[in-house]
Amino acid sequence: MIETNEAPRGDVLVVDDTPENLRVLCGMLKHQGYRARPMPSGRLALQAVDSQPPDLVLLDINMPEMNGYEVCRHLKENQATAAIPVIFISALTELGDKVKAFSSGGVDYITKPFQFEEVEVRVETHLKLRRMQLQLEQYAKHLEDQVEEKVREISQSQMATIEVLAQLTESRDECTGGHIKRIQSLSRALAIKLGESERYQRTVTATYVTNIYYASALHDIGKVGVKDAILLKNGSLTAEEFAEMKKHTIYAAHTLAAAREKYPGNVFINMGIAISRSHHEKWDGLGYPDGLSGEDIPLCARIMALADVYDALRTKRPYKDGMSHEEAREIIVAGSGTHFDPDVVTAFLEIEQVFSEQHL
Repeated sequence: MIETNEAPRGDVLVVDDTPENLRVLCGMLKHQGYRARPMPSGRLALQAVDSQPPDLVLLDINMPEMNGYEVCRHLKENQATAAIPVIFISALTELGDKVKAFSSGGVDYITKPFQFEEVEVRVETHLKLRRMQLQLEQYAKHLEDQVEEKVREISQSQMATIEVLAQLTESRDECTGGHIKRIQSLSRALAIKLGESERYQRTVTATYVTNIYYASALHDIGKVGVKDAILLKNGSLTAEEFAEMKKHTIYAAHTLAAAREKYPGNVFINMGIAISRSHHEKWDGLGYPDGLSGEDIPLCARIMALADVYDALRTKRPYKDGMSHEEAREIIVAGSGTHFDPDVVTAFLEIEQVFSEQHL
């Protein structure tokens, strides 16, 4: 081996059951500055890879106990070793043997008897490719981390803006203080519970839960467009006043739709539109503004509908006292299949303690 204080050019595992082949290959590789580790069997090679993964494997095919194809397949099936380049070096010359070598995961094939100049060039080529691959992966990871950080910064800024907007709506009605925060918690809790069921597990993902938590704060932003005389009226609304109040769902949806024109693929905005427009729809089709029924109502709005009604029932207003959890629960259960999605009611009943604790 060339005497040098420099680090080896690469760590190469040489696997061959013929001692002379191991001696020659390892001697040549060491002379060129590589670290060469001889392994006389496939089984020992796999053990060596597990304990200290090499940069590259030179692999014979015809070996007892475990042939080269099997060794290569084991390496490629293991995520920790799948990216290690494997060069077959064998006396088999048939096309079928070479095809099988590549099919099992090899990156190259050298036929014995070999010229070492060829071995060195191919080893160095694949080591360079591997080093470039690792550099690209590190660069991609760095970019991914930077993007994630920027997304977090943007998301935090957006959420702060949304909270200010939602609080602006709530501030017009002092009697509903804390409503938005409670609605966010209740909607998230219902979504999580639904996501545990086989029916909804593909729809209600972790991202869905996060989106519904923040988008639920937008459900009543349209009330900014409702006159104070109606919004703050101390008593029941007339038919005309109620018709005007119902427009808050349209005002909100139109406001958010304007934002969607700039960001058409934004899932959060789309959910905000669905919630703000449809959270007063009813399972039996007798809600507003569109008279949707059943599963035509977006799932996020069906979740929001129950959370919103529950909180309204429990909250004290100038014209009514707040109900107990048991009273509100009775109304929610009675509305299953008419006002509310039965699946959402079932989820509510499974976590009703979470709801009750919101008004302690």
